[in-house]
Amino acid sequence: MSPTANWSYPTSIRFGAGRIAEIADACAAAGITKPLLITDRGLADMEITTRTLDLLEAAGLGRAIFADVDPNPNEKNAAAGVRAFNDGGHDGVVAFGGGSGLDLGKLVAFLAGQTRPLWDFEDIGDWWTRADADAIAPIVAVPTTAGTGSEVGRASVITNSETAEKKIIFHPKFLPSVVICDPELTVGMPKFITAGTGLDAFAHCVEAYSSPHYHPMSQGMALEGMRLVKEFLPRAYADGTDIEARAHMMSAAAMGATAFQKGLGAIHALSHPVGAIYHTHHGTTNAVFMPAVLQFNKSAIADRFDAAAAYLGIEGGFDGFCSFVDDFNASFAIPKTLAGLGIENPDIDRIVAGALIDPSTGGNPIEMTAENTRALLQQVL
Repeated sequence: MSPTANWSYPTSIRFGAGRIAEIADACAAAGITKPLLITDRGLADMEITTRTLDLLEAAGLGRAIFADVDPNPNEKNAAAGVRAFNDGGHDGVVAFGGGSGLDLGKLVAFLAGQTRPLWDFEDIGDWWTRADADAIAPIVAVPTTAGTGSEVGRASVITNSETAEKKIIFHPKFLPSVVICDPELTVGMPKFITAGTGLDAFAHCVEAYSSPHYHPMSQGMALEGMRLVKEFLPRAYADGTDIEARAHMMSAAAMGATAFQKGLGAIHALSHPVGAIYHTHHGTTNAVFMPAVLQFNKSAIADRFDAAAAYLGIEGGFDGFCSFVDDFNASFAIPKTLAGLGIENPDIDRIVAGALIDPSTGGNPIEMTAENTRALLQQVL
């Protein structure tokens, strides 16, 4: 049986099968009367998208869509989205899709009323305070995958197309006012996307749990998120129509993204530059790096993963958990190396440099240096 619930943490979440029917009411709750639905090109003409537009139109909220969004959205997509938002006289965004649609949608709502350029709001120090908070448009988020958790995030990951670097743009008001988590929207995901996004959620939980920062609420959420992925990703992968499994994976995605307020680490620090340069799928890239990063961090995390393994019903403590991860990846046909992602001759210097300036490095329990990061990267070549 698929669960249904209304949650107010970390924001207002309407969770349950069929709840996309409440999209107009969600817009009203957010104070949106003329929404722009923002999604990626692949979703633009799909039934779940056209149905959502039908619901908005039937409620008198118009039928406006912007879908010029790349798999790794960039500043060009953002500028085009802002033009569409302002030219259409919109007063809010329905961010619809996987990580790309959600991240770009949130960014457009943020940027449309600002006077400063995008990169002035990068997640560095207190740069977020440069924004005019009153000019940020309200957001309703509707995830159609179960992985990034961007629907409950306070940031967007945006690629600088000129430098091929992924940047994090942060503001507390990136957090959507209302989220609709409807697992029925994920039923049509192909197997490789189900696997890649599900392992992205798992990576979020693993890295949050590994982070040395103090946040016991996130620690507990990360642990239970790992359990949900362990139990229900194989079911969702085997049978995409298993609504119960899809629902629990959607929960795990939101939990992972909430948990990583505690921090991320080397998995994401390496995955971000690889994805920006070589356009690999983010969650799948995370999965490739995960086994090597677990070993890299062993001296700092073995004890806590002994406890995690016991909770997850995995024998052998930390080593048993690592063996589980290897087998789990293999069960979803995740390659063991970057070559398996089609990257034959990576620019090692460029990836290492990108990893060391990525904000995720600050949450890794072992300090990342040029020397040890290069050695870590070479393990997955």
